[in-house]
Amino acid sequence: MEDSKFAIHAAAREGKVAVVESLLNADPKLARQKDDDGRLPIHWACSSNQPEIVALLVEQKDFDPDVQDDSGWTPLMIAASVKDSDKIVDLLLARDADVNMTNNNGQTALHFVASKNNLDIARKLLEHKPPASARVRDKRGQYPLHRAAAVGSVPMVNLLLKNRSPLNATDNAGYTALHHAVAEGHGDTAVALLKAGAETDKKDMDGFLALDLAPDKDVRKYIEREAEKEGIDLSTTTST
Repeated sequence: MEDSKFAIHAAAREGKVAVVESLLNADPKLARQKDDDGRLPIHWACSSNQPEIVALLVEQKDFDPDVQDDSGWTPLMIAASVKDSDKIVDLLLARDADVNMTNNNGQTALHFVASKNNLDIARKLLEHKPPASARVRDKRGQYPLHRAAAVGSVPMVNLLLKNRSPLNATDNAGYTALHHAVAEGHGDTAVALLKAGAETDKKDMDGFLALDLAPDKDVRKYIEREAEKEGIDLSTTTST
């Protein structure tokens, strides 16, 4: 019974284009029906990376590119979290999806592309008119830059900084992007942040400087050695 009740959601999730098309022809309103997960068929098509089905759904009457599921996720946020979803992102942007919408946790699509290191999609969002903002802080106090630093993506970090992301902002735990990079052992990312001018004397809520969070001596030594090569003074980050 439940399967038939949400047949279009299952078909969208499983990539069954003909089934989705048939169901929409019989009852176009199904495109706007929420399932027990609080999602519309468009949300499932995006999460399963089904561009043909998304193409069908965006052509439906009264299609809303910014429709949110019960967690506040828009189709664009979901697509931005999926690898190789450029076609879907393009379809949604062509329908004027709002690149700066936030979900229930205050996160935008840019937060998710930063977490997943979806560099091509990040560029699409930042080059869109109007562009995605790298200056939106979520409910944990994090900017997309914090996430890019935590996953260790130097290209994403540099892209976000180029687009005016706050470099030295702290999240709710007092972590800067530099804290996140060091804590996760991403020496290259930490060095990239230092070269961009990251402040080395900021302490987190527990009183730790970024370099204090290095998971082992090798990571710390690498950062110190590379910083020295660049002429960056790390004296303020010496543990006492």
